[in-house]
Amino acid sequence: MFPYRSKVFACLARAGVASAVLSAVVAARALPTEPAHNVAPALTAPAHPALPNSSTSNPAQPIACSAPAQYARLDRPLVRTARQLAAGEPLTIVAIGSSSTAGAGASSPDASYPNRLAIELKKRFPAADITVLNRGVNGEETTDMMTRFDKDVFTAHPQLVLWQVGTNSVLRDRPLQEHAEQMDHGIDELKASGADVVLIDLQYSPKVIEASETPEMVDQIAAASKEKNIDLFRRFAQMRDWHEAQHLPFEAFVSPDGLHMNDWGYACWAKILSGAIAEAATRPVASAAAHARPSH
Repeated sequence: MFPYRSKVFACLARAGVASAVLSAVVAARALPTEPAHNVAPALTAPAHPALPNSSTSNPAQPIACSAPAQYARLDRPLVRTARQLAAGEPLTIVAIGSSSTAGAGASSPDASYPNRLAIELKKRFPAADITVLNRGVNGEETTDMMTRFDKDVFTAHPQLVLWQVGTNSVLRDRPLQEHAEQMDHGIDELKASGADVVLIDLQYSPKVIEASETPEMVDQIAAASKEKNIDLFRRFAQMRDWHEAQHLPFEAFVSPDGLHMNDWGYACWAKILSGAIAEAATRPVASAAAHARPSH
């Protein structure tokens, strides 16, 4: 009798295991599929054979967003911006420029650098009320932007103005001396408003570096920032470092048109710029006061 009972129990045990496995399979099929983990836009670039670990089975590879310290820091403190943040008052930033400010090459307006900058600054100053206004217009040159200062910059009463200049002038072979004079007048107008001013130079992309006057324009913008005692964000040098030092292919940060940045490029630019703004707006008061004195 006991052998018979053992066989019965063995059969029941096997039946129980089979039932449990079947239940698990049914339950698993009933569960909703969890979406794949999304890598933050500031750390994702399009796949390319030259990128590490790139493969057709994994179309988006994480790439570190970084730049040398000298390109990720503003030389002068942002005194007005610092004062606004310290007082807990709303901070308004106007980004004025041409197509690379407007966001040409990005997959959507949300991926433009001003919109990404607002997100990055919110991470750094979660309690602050910060607004970044995108005042970029495709195809504009320096004088075109200056005609919009009253409507698109001064009416917003910003504490910080980011002025991206120079690219379209070199692409259209405009005289460099004429551009220098125009830019000087524009800087004077922006400074007269009382806002902090940061110049942003050209993008390092295939079509821009093909232009014969690009190096002179980069030098001209750097010289203007020094002469006018305002900050310069060295976008050209930063992007060149991505390509030449970090060995990223242009496809990693430039859109297919060979001119504008792509989502990763805009996001990384904004991330590095946000760090530069945050550092320049939180330097010791003594340092800020020293740089705030007018130059003679």
